Order: sequence, then structure tokens, then C-alpha cells
Amino acid sequence: MLQIAALAFPQFDPVAIAIGPLAIRWYALAYIVGILIAWWYCRRLARRDDSGVTLPVLDDLVFWAVIGVVLGGRIGYVLVYNFSFFLQHPLDILRVWEGGMSFHGGMLGVLLAIGFVARKHKLRYFQVSDVVACATPIGLFLGRLANFVNGELYGRVSDLPWAMVFPNGGPLPRHPSQLYQATLEGILLFLALYLLVRLGKLRQVGFISGAFLAGYGLARIVGEFFREPDPQLGFLFGPVTMGQLLSLPMVLIGVWFMLRARRAARSG
Repeated sequence: MLQIAALAFPQFDPVAIAIGPLAIRWYALAYIVGILIAWWYCRRLARRDDSGVTLPVLDDLVFWAVIGVVLGGRIGYVLVYNFSFFLQHPLDILRVWEGGMSFHGGMLGVLLAIGFVARKHKLRYFQVSDVVACATPIGLFLGRLANFVNGELYGRVSDLPWAMVFPNGGPLPRHPSQLYQATLEGILLFLALYLLVRLGKLRQVGFISGAFLAGYGLARIVGEFFREPDPQLGFLFGPVTMGQLLSLPMVLIGVWFMLRARRAARSG
């Protein structure tokens, strides 16, 4: 039987900074800060002898990566998660500050940006993507915290002591699944990739990129067991959600990348 008492959801002001008519929401600020910190971290990695990526390359990449994240994330959300709504309200597509970004779409946008920059600077694709992958969990962590502040993407009904009643989640307490995902996709994944860098895996070109894909995919699959499925999609079949379906290929491709990178390093 579900407990009656539950933690109250903190009443966050969605606006982080307001200067006259200009209002910057926490959701937008999370993206801005996440990109800046990730850029700084990538620049630190670029100073390592085994990264193969120079600072000018990263300075060029950050511009294209921002475009890829915003356009890819929004287009992915519109097409995959709520196409019928945006078909009827096309102007709402531009309201990105209110939330609604697809990680898988944003990742595709960044992958295209990496390909463009790598070709421009005559680098191997995975030389650039390995460095970017190390920093990506930083943005994921901040993005999930922004989801929590917005009270969106909350979890399934739960009777655990830390379950919360979310403003738009009905009267029953739910998992704060945004915080679970911030821990899995952000903190734990960052630490795992950091450990691989310390072990010299940047020298195995493509290994870190594969580890990120596999690690994120696994973290997302686990997190989806606690997260309430998007109402317009629900469960696809049985207990499987869209997030899990999209993440499974990431795990398989990531493992393949790691195996291929290790074989190439041994043969080289």
C-alpha cells in the first residue's frame, strides 16, 4: 500500500536570472553552463600528449556543437516524442526554453558537428569524438537537474521514503527519476570515462567513444525503469519505453567500437 506522507516537491522558480524583460530559465542556463564546463574540460584533455586534438580544433568545435545540440535535440523531440502536438502548434517548436529536448537527437547533431570539424582540420573522426565523449556527462548531469527543477520527466508511482509529489504528476508520490538519471548518466558515467582516460585509453582511438555510448545506453535503460513514460507514447510493448528502445543500439554499437579500438591498438 502506498504511503500517504511524501516529500513535497521544492517550489523552484523556473526563471534563474531576470533583468527587466530578459528572463533566463534554469533549463537554458543548464545548457549554457554545461557547454562551457565541457569546453573547459575538453581543453584540459587536449593538452594531454595522447589526445591528438589541439585547442583551436576545440574552439571551432564548440560553436558547431552548440548548433548541433539545440537543433538536433529539439528536432528529435518534435519528431519522435510529440509530433502530433507540434503538427497542430508549429510555433511551439521554437519555445525550447520551456523544455522538450531529445538526447538522442542532440547527440546526432553533435556527431554531425564532430564530423564536419574533423574533416575541416584533417583529423580522424574518433580523435575528436573521444575527447568530446569524456565531457558529455557534464551536460547530461546539469540537464537532468534542470528537468528536476522544471518538475518534468518525473518517475513512476512509488512508496519509497524519498518519493515526491510532483506538481504535474497527480496526487501520488513518485520516484525523483531525474535525480537518478543525473547520478547514472552524469556522475557515474563521468567517473568511469575519467578512469579510462587515466588508464591511457585515449591512445586507443575510438575506445572512449564506444565506452560513452555503451555506458549512456545502459544508464538510460536502467533509469527508464523508474521514469514515467511520456504520456503521448506510453509503453511501446510490455515494459519497454521509447528511451530504452533507442538506447539498446547505443549499447551494442558502443561495445563494437571498444572491441574494434582494442584490436586496432594491438595490431598497430
